[in-house]
Amino acid sequence: MVDECPRALRKDAERNRQRVLAAARELFAEKGVEATLNDVAHHANVGVGTVYRRFATKEELLDAVFEDGIDQVVALAETALRNENSWDGFVWFVEHLCELTATDRGLREMVYSKAYGGRRVEHSRLRLAPPISELVKRAREDGYLRPEVQSTDMPILSFLAGVVSEWAGHVEPELWRRYVELLVDGLRCRPVQQRLRVDALGEDQMDAAMRGWHPAGDPA
Repeated sequence: MVDECPRALRKDAERNRQRVLAAARELFAEKGVEATLNDVAHHANVGVGTVYRRFATKEELLDAVFEDGIDQVVALAETALRNENSWDGFVWFVEHLCELTATDRGLREMVYSKAYGGRRVEHSRLRLAPPISELVKRAREDGYLRPEVQSTDMPILSFLAGVVSEWAGHVEPELWRRYVELLVDGLRCRPVQQRLRVDALGEDQMDAAMRGWHPAGDPA
């Protein structure tokens, strides 16, 4: 009987934490990461004190939400790799990755800008690079994918889907799918095909691009 109260309190605390996290994901996905902890509390329908007890700073909350988003992308890549057909697996991954970034503004801002991402982005690269590189390599070696396509092209493709969604989502929420189809068609290797005139960005160039992009709401 002595342990029942502490256990109940721990369960209650975890429920509150998950409630705050779910609210933050929804709010950041719609509004972007400029939303405050007070906004999250209001969206979760809990007191501000409840949020601050679970996450002392906004940085801590962003860490938790970002980690969840990276888990989703890794899971997508691992699922795609289980497809026996390398092209089908590659296309499935691109479509689902683009859907994630097109519908989640907060994740898009955290992943593509060092303004919010910082060390989170560096950590995510270590987790994402191996499965995504393998997806690209398989499809390329099997002759489905243009030989110039690199793993560093993948985040840019999904970023483009996000830009379309951000620009025209209020007019046609599914418009991004049209351009993903066009992009995927352009990625396919064909018998007579001119080489792309511009190479994919290298890792250092990707880093520089992210450092130079500041999404709306970034204080910098």
